[in-house]
Amino acid sequence: MTAVQPKAAPAGGLRWPRRRDAAGLDAGAPGMFQAFGKPSLVRRLVILAAGWSLAVLLVSAVVLALLFQQAALRRFDQSLGELIDNLVAGTTIDETGQVLAPAITDTRALRAYSGKYWQIVEPTSTGGVRLIVRSRSLWDSDLQAPSDLAAQLARHPGKPVSYNVRGPLNEHLRARASQAKLPGRSTPVIFMAAEDRAPVDNDVKTFLTATAVAFGLLGVGLVAAVVVQVRVGLGPLFALRREVAQVRRGKAERVVQAYPTELTPLADELNALMAHNQEVVERQRTHVGNLAHALKTPLSVMLTEAGQQGGPLSEVVTRQAEAMRQQVDHHLRRARAAARTQGSGERTSAPEVLDELSRTLERIHSDKPVAIDWDAPDDLFFQGERQDLLELAGNAMENGCKWCKGRVRVRAEAISPERMRLTIEDDGPGLTPEGRAAALARGTRLDEATPGSGLGLNIIDELARAYGGTLQLGESRLGGLLVELVLPKADA
Repeated sequence: MTAVQPKAAPAGGLRWPRRRDAAGLDAGAPGMFQAFGKPSLVRRLVILAAGWSLAVLLVSAVVLALLFQQAALRRFDQSLGELIDNLVAGTTIDETGQVLAPAITDTRALRAYSGKYWQIVEPTSTGGVRLIVRSRSLWDSDLQAPSDLAAQLARHPGKPVSYNVRGPLNEHLRARASQAKLPGRSTPVIFMAAEDRAPVDNDVKTFLTATAVAFGLLGVGLVAAVVVQVRVGLGPLFALRREVAQVRRGKAERVVQAYPTELTPLADELNALMAHNQEVVERQRTHVGNLAHALKTPLSVMLTEAGQQGGPLSEVVTRQAEAMRQQVDHHLRRARAAARTQGSGERTSAPEVLDELSRTLERIHSDKPVAIDWDAPDDLFFQGERQDLLELAGNAMENGCKWCKGRVRVRAEAISPERMRLTIEDDGPGLTPEGRAAALARGTRLDEATPGSGLGLNIIDELARAYGGTLQLGESRLGGLLVELVLPKADA
């Protein structure tokens, strides 16, 4: 089955966009936001606002986690610093020059491998350190020190150095070292303290988890708020789109609602454009009508005079004048249909028209007789004038009655919110694919013995195109010709 493509809209007519995005807005020209998928104002605003908000939340969460970790380590270092201060204050030198450490009352420093350690060392000539005394908790182990610890402390006397190190049981320790000079000793000594940093790390992890959950919930709330804000903010734009759609469907003549200051000029321009479009259509329709009516009188005179005169010349004049009159009627019909598609949105009940046509055609073709079986929902309406639907369906059904053996089947149904389909089938001889193409040619008669002008299917095609519809011919399941019309549908 070969589909007949609809013609382009007439010049000067208002052409309404059909392609829309997920938010219901008409898609615009491609741009930088094509990376976000199908263009959509809602999607653009939500992605930009939500992306920026989530990025700020992520950076804030990371900064807070780092600040918390630094604060926890500072408190930890202060605790180690207090232990070093106690060591410095209580350490003495005996008569032999031996360094004597004070008695530290912290039980953890007395229990082997408890996780809290201290030791006193002295710098060596090679840049390292040598153990002088250590806490019982170290047992027979030493606190490791960076290779340049002595150099760092010597460069900044009185300033402690903090670092991370592995303990005797390979645990993670936080260590602190400070250099001091003791009375009665010329060589400075280095006091070192260390403690298992697992409690600090656990506190940081707990804080990170709580922060991630809190900021995650905040992020979801912000995204939801952005979506609501965008939908509410663009509400007037959606309302304008719906009102323009009502105008396009013929349910309204202009945009009448009050809109915000930013959209008022757009609504005014749309009203002016629609008024101009209607004026252009009416002017074109008037011109065609005037021309057609101006030609009808001379054509009638020519036909009358030719009919009164016999001979070959009279036959030629009659034949050509009749062809001219058919052309005039054709263009009048096209102009009328084009104007009605831009009109006030008149709608026609499909069941009422089919019932009327079925009764009329069965009486006209009672000699066969013809049985017309039709079916259509009660709430199916054609977007156009009753006369045009009578002409569309009537020509197709008349063609089926003319060629059928006795049965014609008609079905009307909605195929989308804006489209309806009308199919007419008969049990006649049907047409070959070549015959179907020839049947749409203007004035073609496939059987000269059958009465008619050969304009029936062509008239349907032309009128359907004027309404933005299509006509297709195929093979009926009854054995004859299938005529399928897709036409504009009105809301119930």
